[in-house]
Amino acid sequence: MKLYGHPMSTCTRKVLTVLAEKGHEAEVVVVDLMKGEHKQPEHLARHPFGVIPLLEDGDFRLYESRAIMRYLDAKLPGAPLTPTELRSRALMDQWISVEQSYFSTPVIKILYQRILLPMRGQEGDESIVESATADIAKALDVADKALAGQEYLAGSSFSLADVSFMPYLGCLVASKAEALIASRPNVAAWWKRLSARPSWVKVSG
Repeated sequence: MKLYGHPMSTCTRKVLTVLAEKGHEAEVVVVDLMKGEHKQPEHLARHPFGVIPLLEDGDFRLYESRAIMRYLDAKLPGAPLTPTELRSRALMDQWISVEQSYFSTPVIKILYQRILLPMRGQEGDESIVESATADIAKALDVADKALAGQEYLAGSSFSLADVSFMPYLGCLVASKAEALIASRPNVAAWWKRLSARPSWVKVSG
């Protein structure tokens, strides 16, 4: 099994976290985005959209991190990361969609303005950060309310929904926006649980 990606990529980290949770290792083939390797013919032959990650399992190729997470959870032994109870599973899917639709994009905007642009010697635009912060606050307010009576997004058990948020919560900390987490007690407690998991310690270390 091969995983084409980059260890600093949020979407690659989702997949690596699932692999770690399942106790499975894959060969990681680093695709250097800064060098444009994801747009080279060799990678485009594997991934028509020229992004990462991409999983190769024998002669089977799969792209899109959320699809890869579900595939690995279903295929690999180990504790399941998908609830069996109908409503819990529906909540998992709901929160994965929330991450994709309302959370990850504004987080990446902050990361870009505060980390990536300064790395290139350019100044970030705090007006973009301010707008993105408002979007993130809305999503985390909703999550804080949902987490008031349960430890994880889908209920009492850790699931792929939580995995989906982990890299982006980590980005907020790296971007000096951790107050968005700390100011919401249920989200703060949730992140404390998530960030202490051996899988995340391994992936983020």
